[in-house]
Amino acid sequence: MIPTIVWGTGNVGRAAIRAVAAHPELELTGVLVHNPDKVGRDAGELAGLDHGLGVAASDDIAAMLAARPRAVVYAASGDIRPDAALADIVRAIEAGAVVVTPALYAFYDQRSAPPSLRDPVVAAIAAGGGSLFVSGVDPGWGNDVLPLLVSGLGSTVEAIRCQEIFDYTTYDQPDAVRYLVGMGQPMEYAPPMLAPTVPTMVWGGQIRLMARALGVELDDIRETVARQALTHTVHTERMGEFEAGTQGAVRFEVQGIVEGEPRIVIEHVTRIHPACAPDWPAPPDGEGAHRVIIEGHPHIEVTVEARDEDGNRSAGGNATAVGRLVNAIDWLAAAEPGLYDALDVPLRPAVGKLGRKQP
Repeated sequence: MIPTIVWGTGNVGRAAIRAVAAHPELELTGVLVHNPDKVGRDAGELAGLDHGLGVAASDDIAAMLAARPRAVVYAASGDIRPDAALADIVRAIEAGAVVVTPALYAFYDQRSAPPSLRDPVVAAIAAGGGSLFVSGVDPGWGNDVLPLLVSGLGSTVEAIRCQEIFDYTTYDQPDAVRYLVGMGQPMEYAPPMLAPTVPTMVWGGQIRLMARALGVELDDIRETVARQALTHTVHTERMGEFEAGTQGAVRFEVQGIVEGEPRIVIEHVTRIHPACAPDWPAPPDGEGAHRVIIEGHPHIEVTVEARDEDGNRSAGGNATAVGRLVNAIDWLAAAEPGLYDALDVPLRPAVGKLGRKQP
């Protein structure tokens, strides 16, 4: 068994605790929290399970890493604290841990990560013998291994489009929805996530990764952004009221330009209510989906819908993203210490999991 700790217990951390507890090769040995109200609580309770897992949460990072866990699922946010997240991850690698995380966007394509970020990680690997694998929570597999797999089914490929299409009505992350993305803000508000160059900072690595796998040279990476206002006030289950006239929908693209045309595209279409931007792409059931579209011969579309935590689609997306990370741990633990990306780490079948129920 591989001793594994989960660092963070938010939307990603809850799913990570459940995934580690369910994995036949992993042993959940610790949970790290920042909120003092969570210290001492059982991991099963924090993960939303109806029973305990016998692991109490702690805020003692030094003690947890001193125990030399073989693996760390770093589930704390890196959105508004990238430097702190990098420092935490470097610390875990120096302790000899395999670290898997969605928190460091620059490492989606680790070869193009800037030296200011890459060098400390490489030094930590050399010093401690750990490893790092980063894959997105939106989810990463939908923007790398799935489109690349499906592209191999066609005789010709003109363009690849990866879509995340979501209604945020039941999404339980108000700071990100209201302030990073700008839902419910006046239309003159400038959402940080939509500022020029930010979408490329977040998703450009996946564009570069796919281009590398496909053997094509990128001319450029471009961004497009569109926003629409709510025509009437709406009430949401978890985040309260969003007023008429405020931002109600966002659509943006990160485009990999090949020979002058957008050939590799990551697109997000996000609403706070289904009535907003009705002419934009919508998920099959109105709630949420991830879709890969291969333009070529033949035309191929693959739509993935995932549910978790009593049927919530946003939670389902988190859970599949976390599954990709957690299920890579045993492979990484057996591999040489190093810095890995989605083209290195295989997407494997659920060996030993068929028929298993949630712990």
